Amino acid sequence: MSEFQTKLHSVPSGGFLTDRDKDKKPILDVRELGIDFGGLTAVDGFNLMIGRNEITGLIGPNGAGKTTVFNLLTNVYQPTRGSILIDGMPTAGKKTYQVNRMGVARTFQNIRLFKDLSVIDNIKVGLHESMKYNLGSALIRLPNYWKEEKRCTERAFELLDIFHMADLADAQAGSLPYGAQRRLEIMRALATSPKLLLLDEPAAGMNPSETAELTETIRRIRDEFNIAVLLIEHDMSLVMGICEGIAVLNFGRIIAKGTPDEIRNNPQVIEAYLGKKEG
Repeated sequence: MSEFQTKLHSVPSGGFLTDRDKDKKPILDVRELGIDFGGLTAVDGFNLMIGRNEITGLIGPNGAGKTTVFNLLTNVYQPTRGSILIDGMPTAGKKTYQVNRMGVARTFQNIRLFKDLSVIDNIKVGLHESMKYNLGSALIRLPNYWKEEKRCTERAFELLDIFHMADLADAQAGSLPYGAQRRLEIMRALATSPKLLLLDEPAAGMNPSETAELTETIRRIRDEFNIAVLLIEHDMSLVMGICEGIAVLNFGRIIAKGTPDEIRNNPQVIEAYLGKKEG
């Protein structure tokens, strides 16, 4: 077991938290979440708790419902039943942008950048909500507008420095290599100052060296930004090497939760991925 795979402790509400977070209010507390599309139940009885500085993996076979869960957590879909608390506050009835303001940011399985804009302008899109000027001051370029623009640019460069991409600030986003586009999408999400970052298959399409760099980046994000990370990922070496807790989804239901070692040796998980052995 690596230094990043700590023991999980059960808490009175029925969830599990790491040593680091067991005495703090969880950043995410999901209870009996479910959604039906017509007569089809896509997710059912989904329960998950994530500590304030925890890196958690959500894994499962293709079609298990993982991205549907992300869409529920961000209120792209409204759940049919169950509850979601972000830092103790319910998301029920909120719009997606309001959930973002509550502290949830996400990236997507298919990269969604403004590819014709520069790298730094893509990050500024994420910083837009924090800019403190009105339309009038922007239109006539009042001093407050320039003050906020300067602050925004400085913050964008701070993020670029963390990801070692400051020299690419003026490059067109669509011209970047694939791995750099992934990092830019993560930077834009971090620009909204989240408490919980949702990463949907961040290593998809990456080569081994890019994946290794991404692993270190996710650790650095957790430590430097003091946030929690929930990631969907098919690269098991990344999941097992970085996640402290893992939840396994199959046919819309969680079939196992635990540390990487516990999940690696769980018969239900092995069966879900490999199928049942014939006697």
